[in-house]
Amino acid sequence: MARGHQKIQSQQKNAKKQAEAKKSKGHDQKTAAKAALVFTCGVCRSQMPDPKTFKQHFESKHPKSPLPPELVGVEA
Repeated sequence: MARGHQKIQSQQKNAKKQAEAKKSKGHDQKTAAKAALVFTCGVCRSQMPDPKTFKQHFESKHPKSPLPPELVGVEA
């Protein structure tokens, strides 16, 4: 076990290393995935990454609702 001055130096070195790692990380997978979800269903507020998936979702989950204008030309 480290004692005294060596222990303090080790703690400072570790704190600096942790701060560097946190700073360099920048972004994580969860925020990147959330940024990719750009289409939002107006009925249930679920989010989809692309118009094809959005149209498939809308046709299967909300068949009685009219199709939104942004999905009219999209092929599923």
